[in-house]
Amino acid sequence: MPAALGSLRRPAVAVNAVLALLLAGGAFWAYETLSGPATGTAADASVRSVPVQQGTVTATVTADGSVESASTASASFVTGGTVTSIAVHVGDRVKKGQVLAKVDPAPAQRTLSAAEADLAAARDALARAEDAGSDTSSAQNEVTRAQLGVDEAQAGVDGTVLEAPMAGTVVAVNGTLGSSSQPSAQQGSADEASGFIDLADLGKLQVTAAFAEADATKLKEKQAATVTWNALSGTRQSAKVVAVDPQATTDGTVVTYGVTLSLDKVPAGAKPGQTVSVSVVTGEVAGALSVTSAAVTTVGNRHTVTVVANGVQETRQVEIGLEGDQVTQIISGLTAGEQVVIRTTTTTTGGTQGRLPGGGFGGLTGGGAPAGGGFPGGGTGRAGR
Repeated sequence: MPAALGSLRRPAVAVNAVLALLLAGGAFWAYETLSGPATGTAADASVRSVPVQQGTVTATVTADGSVESASTASASFVTGGTVTSIAVHVGDRVKKGQVLAKVDPAPAQRTLSAAEADLAAARDALARAEDAGSDTSSAQNEVTRAQLGVDEAQAGVDGTVLEAPMAGTVVAVNGTLGSSSQPSAQQGSADEASGFIDLADLGKLQVTAAFAEADATKLKEKQAATVTWNALSGTRQSAKVVAVDPQATTDGTVVTYGVTLSLDKVPAGAKPGQTVSVSVVTGEVAGALSVTSAAVTTVGNRHTVTVVANGVQETRQVEIGLEGDQVTQIISGLTAGEQVVIRTTTTTTGGTQGRLPGGGFGGLTGGGAPAGGGFPGGGTGRAGR
């Protein structure tokens, strides 16, 4: 009987083993199907060679800037008063000496009349002293003082009329009819932030730009530049540096220096206030040997390149000159046409390998083929009876 039981159990065990293998194979197939490419970041080194060339090496510095008039003036009344007339509008072109505005002259005229009366009285006193043959020095001093008073009062009357201090275009009118105008002692001064009326010569435009302190140290007068307009598509104009501010401007932690550039020609559509990009040539060498800057390795004061010939690479020390925007001048160590190596590194990233829920391969419910044979719960259990 035990032998019979053993023979009955062996087929059940064999069946369970086959089923376990089939389920394991299915789980492996599902794992491979669900999994993606292996995850990883690989650095692939790419090597290529470029020839040593001969040509012009150029170094530039750049900054953002704006357009402004090279000739401006602010016109303000010499005599304060109520504005009674404004003869111009923004955009009007005016000539030097043209009347721009007026204030009420009545108060100034009364002051002039009083000064003229004082002068007449002083002259009468001087005449009496002369007729009497007495000392006239005191009377003469009074006449001189009175004359100065008249001159001042007359200037006050003249100051009620505002005239253009230069020819140009009206760019701002900072007052209105009936408003009170304050007097200014510096009529037409370009240093004033604004006057009653501001003028600018729109035919003489210039560019101002703020350069980083490291770049500003490379700038000096008469350097060539190129100005590109942001609002005028494709508009570029040559220019020259005319001034570099001696004093820096600090905005938080950023230090810049103001630079003024004159335009060789005013392009059509250019107006004060427009934003521009400025590129100034700080160095240029014509007919120079050069290589792409990425080919030069610098350690301290030692510069090297890797030269390749017939598939053989050789590290060679070189002497460099001007470091341009894209290429570096080679003074010695290379000849035109030689091939130098540039190494670039690219990074590739793959996906994440998938795993079945629960990790690894899923097991059979109930533990696969239980010890003692049969399916979970005893398999065919009847053989044990």
